[in-house]
Amino acid sequence: MPLDSMCLITFDCYGTLIDWETGMLRSLRPLFSRAARAISDAEILEQYGEAEAELESGPYLRYRDVLAQSAQRAGKKLGIEISANEARSFAESLITWEPFPDTVAALQALAKKFKLGIISNIDDDLFASSRPKLQAVFEVVVTAQQAGSYKPSLRNFEEVLRRTGISKQQWLHAGQSIYHDVVPATQMGIESVWVNQPSARPGVGAVRKAAAHPTYQVRSMGELAQLMGALPSADQAAI
Repeated sequence: MPLDSMCLITFDCYGTLIDWETGMLRSLRPLFSRAARAISDAEILEQYGEAEAELESGPYLRYRDVLAQSAQRAGKKLGIEISANEARSFAESLITWEPFPDTVAALQALAKKFKLGIISNIDDDLFASSRPKLQAVFEVVVTAQQAGSYKPSLRNFEEVLRRTGISKQQWLHAGQSIYHDVVPATQMGIESVWVNQPSARPGVGAVRKAAAHPTYQVRSMGELAQLMGALPSADQAAI
């Protein structure tokens, strides 16, 4: 489908719009520095991603509990005991995590041409704290709390269809995580954009490694806005 025929673009939030890796590592590095050996950021992200995926595939938990328990499980794998208080403090730090530098401008440009939405593995109140930072109007917001499940569950995507009545052919989904976003979008027959943001664990980030083929790939939200014709490309800006 031509990109200008799209009506709705939905986004993963944390990792795609919000720089969760920077926020996460800022809180986790001091805890993992207690290890007997030096632990790299990539190791922290890998163990965290595996622990989170395991928890999200089980009985539904609030995301703040997923965050806390994932940190503790990652710590255990790497030989560090993280207390319940430390884990809760890490989870609550999410509300301080900031957007990527180009997120707001990209969203505002895209909003002039498309309806925007959010599909996020998050609690409602945590997203409410992040939402003002994005400075954009979202036609639909589906959280894990509302769906009672976590991406890559298709239920979260099906909820967008139920609420909006949009056709799959007019819907584009953008996310940083192949595992959480590209895989289910592909299974749903929805075109996808892999927003391959910079990471200490390139191409993966703080999630479980997975394989799928996005329709498009960009390196930032600014590039996505250029792809969609909402912002001039670097070549056009130089003319």
